[in-house]
Amino acid sequence: MNTKQSQQAYPTVAKLMHWLTAVVVFALFGVGLWMVELDYYSSWYRTAPTYHKSVGILLALLIVLRMVYKYLKPAVQPIESHSKIVKISAKATHFILYVLLLTLFTSGYLISTADGRGIEVFDWFVIPSLGELFSNQEDIAGTVHEYVAYSLIGLVVLHAAAAIKHHVIDKDETLKRML
Repeated sequence: MNTKQSQQAYPTVAKLMHWLTAVVVFALFGVGLWMVELDYYSSWYRTAPTYHKSVGILLALLIVLRMVYKYLKPAVQPIESHSKIVKISAKATHFILYVLLLTLFTSGYLISTADGRGIEVFDWFVIPSLGELFSNQEDIAGTVHEYVAYSLIGLVVLHAAAAIKHHVIDKDETLKRML
């Protein structure tokens, strides 16, 4: 791939990480909504959180890899026809998405490890617990986790709507560069 092309289009690895992240975020959100409604007698009461945590940890690892990849690769140039406010909004939105994801992972970790037990990831490895770092950790982190999850989904929907707007109304290459 030549330098000019790498600055105008997203590399395949970036596209794959982007779309995998999107699918997993929506799946985890859906499972999270379903999971909190389960009662003690449901056969999924213990299993669903285990899957949710395991996939969440794997997504956290993917996001860290994605951030490293993004740091190491030359930045994709903004579309020249975009206004300054659109360019700033896009950068701010991406930054906030990463902050929300990292906050979601941290709060999920704090919920899951408040009792001193680590998080088993599909019986592959265990993320160790730091224990209870502050009083009422599980409840506070749970509230943060819930609000951040809703905020993330809201921002992702706006992000997708902006991409569709660029494609349908502005007829520019914004969406095509990520497909």
